[in-house]
Amino acid sequence: MDNANLIQFTKPHESEPISKLQNVGALTGIITNNQEMLFIFQYVGSVATSKQPILITGETGVGKELVARLIHKLSLNRGELVTVNVAGLDDNVFSDSLFGHAKGAFTGADKKRRGLIEKADGGTLFLDEIGNLSLPSQVKLLRLLQEGEYMPLGQDELKHTNARIITATNMDLWSLQKAGHFRNDLNFRIRTHHINIPPLRERKDDIPLLLNHFVEKTAQELNKKKPTLPKELIPLLETYSFPGNIRELQAIVYDAISRHSSGILSLDTFNQHIEGERKNITTYDETGANTLVRFSTELPTIKHATQLLVNEALKRAKGNNAIASKMLGISRQALSKRLKNRSSV
Repeated sequence: MDNANLIQFTKPHESEPISKLQNVGALTGIITNNQEMLFIFQYVGSVATSKQPILITGETGVGKELVARLIHKLSLNRGELVTVNVAGLDDNVFSDSLFGHAKGAFTGADKKRRGLIEKADGGTLFLDEIGNLSLPSQVKLLRLLQEGEYMPLGQDELKHTNARIITATNMDLWSLQKAGHFRNDLNFRIRTHHINIPPLRERKDDIPLLLNHFVEKTAQELNKKKPTLPKELIPLLETYSFPGNIRELQAIVYDAISRHSSGILSLDTFNQHIEGERKNITTYDETGANTLVRFSTELPTIKHATQLLVNEALKRAKGNNAIASKMLGISRQALSKRLKNRSSV
């Protein structure tokens, strides 16, 4: 079991009203009314002033960097927040970028270079995509975390830092550790405090808030009047799994507003995107069976299974036949026919 499931968030105290927690998130542009996210804000507030490392996990596009910025703001550290994406960096580039180098350390090093860890002194160093860090670089990061020490390239004298270190990843570090791609000691060290951000499909109550925010922001950016949203839009979005999470929603909205001219915002862009993505998302296990479906010991008849599928689609679409038919991959007329036949039985 992933240790992320062991993280517990306590319910906010009565002295900490929801509006206050929402305002905390608003410091960095986090928009939510989701209870689990509000629990996370409370946890963030309790560990923000700690000097220990924080690991932020979650799928791509959930807002891990926004949470890191929130932690930095609440930490009251006077130094800068320095962000480094370590994906694709070999050990030499990582060491040079993070720790800097002395003049003459290697060919082309004609002057001293200040490392990003020095720039973050008194502040926060945020290392994104930590799951992609090479093993040699992991050793150096571990020393930095344990001793607060590092050595610039070409220099034989240790330097010290008091920068707070936050890491983030969309990968399962426990699986990487078992495969020998991530150090056991580093994995435990970076997660003294651990924040796991839920995907958008698990916080669908935030979709109306986020949608309205992105529509308003995009219309303003493109110098357009904010369009009227069709009533079918939110039910449609709530049926989608959003593999790209909040970032994906923002991109769809931007594309839709870019195409919009006047009146009610068209559903075409949203429908096209969702239908296109659904064709690519079907998941299969090793036997080739669809892992999104589970059967009991006794198989249902084709007729019964079809009824169950139609019922579930209508439930997810909140009774909207047009949306349900798209989910089922059939025409609206075909769905109406099935419903008519069901009611006549």
